Amino acid sequence: MLGLSATLKGESQWRRWYPFLPFNEERNTTRLGFTMKSPKSVVRVTSDSFEPPEHFYPRVLNAQIHPMVQHFLGLGNERIAERYIHLHPEVDPQAVRELLGHTTKYFQWGGADLFPATTDNGVRRIILIETNSCPSGQKSMPFGDDAQEQSGYRTLLERTFVPILKQRRLPKGGLAVLYDKNEMETSGYAAMLAEITGEPVWLVPCFQQDENLPMRFVDGVMEIRTPSEEWVPIRAAFRYVTQRPWSRIPILTRTAILNPILVCLSGGRNKLMAAKAYDFYNAELQSTGLMIRTPETIWDVAKNEVPLWVQRMGGIAVVKDPYSNAGQGVYTLTNQRELDAFMQVDFRFDRFIVQSLVGNSGWSSQTQQGRFYHLGTLPDRRKAIYVADLRMMIGSSAEGAYPVAIYARRARKPLTAQLDDTVASWDMLGTNLSVKQEDGSWTSQSERLMLMDRRDFNQLGIGLDDLIEGYLQTVLSVIAIDKMAQQLTTQKGGFRSRLFASLNPDPAFVRDIMAGA
Repeated sequence: MLGLSATLKGESQWRRWYPFLPFNEERNTTRLGFTMKSPKSVVRVTSDSFEPPEHFYPRVLNAQIHPMVQHFLGLGNERIAERYIHLHPEVDPQAVRELLGHTTKYFQWGGADLFPATTDNGVRRIILIETNSCPSGQKSMPFGDDAQEQSGYRTLLERTFVPILKQRRLPKGGLAVLYDKNEMETSGYAAMLAEITGEPVWLVPCFQQDENLPMRFVDGVMEIRTPSEEWVPIRAAFRYVTQRPWSRIPILTRTAILNPILVCLSGGRNKLMAAKAYDFYNAELQSTGLMIRTPETIWDVAKNEVPLWVQRMGGIAVVKDPYSNAGQGVYTLTNQRELDAFMQVDFRFDRFIVQSLVGNSGWSSQTQQGRFYHLGTLPDRRKAIYVADLRMMIGSSAEGAYPVAIYARRARKPLTAQLDDTVASWDMLGTNLSVKQEDGSWTSQSERLMLMDRRDFNQLGIGLDDLIEGYLQTVLSVIAIDKMAQQLTTQKGGFRSRLFASLNPDPAFVRDIMAGA
């Protein structure tokens, strides 16, 4: 393994850009598997540099995957389809098989956040909360095979990204991995891609606050600035850029990007468009018995209308900034104090979505479909039950969808039987691990991570059929957003900006994306 050396101005700057790496104040060096010039520089990653301790959480390295999860990952789409059809006689068998064999055009790598829930009548459901076009998860997934320490990194790249490199119309150039957070995983993708292809891969920081980005586009072709100040073209890039990515990357490019920004705008990073994509696809699926199950969602809501919709849901609801992610811009409103606090916040854009809130058996939003309650974790020794979600990451290949990684996250505080106005509801309901710090950097509360191992999985109280249901909900949501992306492109491959502005009637947001286009 090659050394990583960097001249730093101190630990604070280092922590800002690389919070997951050890800092040595005396030597100002660390080790990552490749040479780096400075904390914000582009890195040239070479083959044989993938080191598991650098791309997985420490507790994952010694975790034993739960047999049920391992069995699910090895089932294959044909057996999954047969099991689902057997349990759901109301669905069209052929539609289920076609769904799992569907190959997406634009949205080829995605992850869904899911809530295991139950109804007033005790009917269990897996509810889709949102879909992400740059999902995390690799660093949290125990090895399915002790001999295969590269885990889902290799699976996703070999089955989804490498086939893209065979396209005939790609421009000449190298390979790159772009990121603005989650360096633990993105550096893993870069190292694994270099190993698979046998050529160097550029690991490129694309931070939103960087005024001197080491990346540009010339006639639709990405170019990156190397440490030697040379601009080199890129033929294909793996993207983990999540914060307003349209401000740095064009919507459509000649350089192949997994996933293109078009996917973010179509629903992968745009909750408003995602809600409409789900609705359109559900209408298409109506005769098959399949459907995307989401909380009741009201879109295109102006800020001054929010209190009316919250009242309509019984005074309990969730309000979301459609364009935020990583748990940011989500407001659980369960009392007047939380509603008043939301109304006092200044927002960059003008439209919101309001959703029914999945709470406890004593309090949840009232909807036309009734109430949904969190299953939650099994009670601990203090008899406390915590909200927990499920993240399912999938890829798309020529053979259809396939699962890549799974993990769960629990809330900070346990659910209570009755609401307490002095307790922030987000502490009971929010599960996202990402925390944005005052300087704009990100950290992760990994102590709330629940692995798919022999210990944590048993605490979730879910089984094989719940995993299958979550997988189908994830596949459905990814296809829905991919279909929306296809609607937003012309036959010649252009972006239909007028249609987008009509579907996303938020002038401030439309101006924002067109400014970066």
